Amino acid sequence: MSQIKTFFLFFFLLLPTFVFAQQDLKASYNYGKSVAVFGGSVSVIPPSDIAKNMWKERLGMTITTYGVGGAGFSSLQGKSLQQQVDEAGVFDIYILWASTNDYTNKREVGSYTDFTEFDGYDSSKLITQAGGINYCIKKIYAINPNAQIYFFTSSKAFNDRGAYDPLAADGMAAYVAMQKQICELHGIPYLDQFTLGGYNMYNKHLYYVDPIHMNSEGYRQLGELQVAFLAFPD
Repeated sequence: MSQIKTFFLFFFLLLPTFVFAQQDLKASYNYGKSVAVFGGSVSVIPPSDIAKNMWKERLGMTITTYGVGGAGFSSLQGKSLQQQVDEAGVFDIYILWASTNDYTNKREVGSYTDFTEFDGYDSSKLITQAGGINYCIKKIYAINPNAQIYFFTSSKAFNDRGAYDPLAADGMAAYVAMQKQICELHGIPYLDQFTLGGYNMYNKHLYYVDPIHMNSEGYRQLGELQVAFLAFPD
C-alpha cells in the first residue's frame, strides 16, 4: 500500500474518534460560556494564551483576562486579585488562577475563616492569602449571584525547595492546601495544578522558561488538564 493510501486510511480511522470527542465536549454545561480570568503573571504572559486558546477552540468559550504580573490574593501583593475582581463585569464563569506570588513574597497564608461570616468580615484579614480568596468569592457573587466560580491552584515553581516539595516546612503546599480548604467551604470546584501538573526537577527544563514561568510546552500540557476540568468539573 502506498504511503498516501496509508495516510488516508489512518486519517479516516481516526476521524470518528475526533468527531466524537468534539461532540462530547459540546455536551459540556460550560460550552460556549463567557469567562473572566484573574491571576498573576502565570495567567497573562503570552504563552498562557496557548492554554486559553484550547478553551476557546474546544469549549467555544469567550475569554477576558484581568490578570496582572506580580499579583496575589493578599491585598499587599501587587494589583491583587481583589482589585482585579473589583473591576470585573458580569460573566458566566469566573476563574481564580492562583499564582506563586503570595508564597514567594511571604504573605500570610491565614485561616480559611479570614474575611467570612465567622469573623464578621474582618477587613484587617484582607492582607492574608485566605482573606483575599474569600473577598474575591464574596465580591463575585455580589456582581453575579448566578456566577459559576472555578479555582486553579498554584502550580509548582522551582525558585526554592518549598516551591515544589509538598513536604517542605512552610512551603507552597501550605498555600495550596488553604486554597483547597476555602474552595471546599464554599463548594467551589478546583483544579489541583500543584499535584496534577506533572512538573518536577527531572522535566522542568522541558516546560519552564525560568523557575516560575512555563513555556509553550508547559502551557500546552496544562491546557489539556484545564480543558478536561472545565468541560466536566463535577
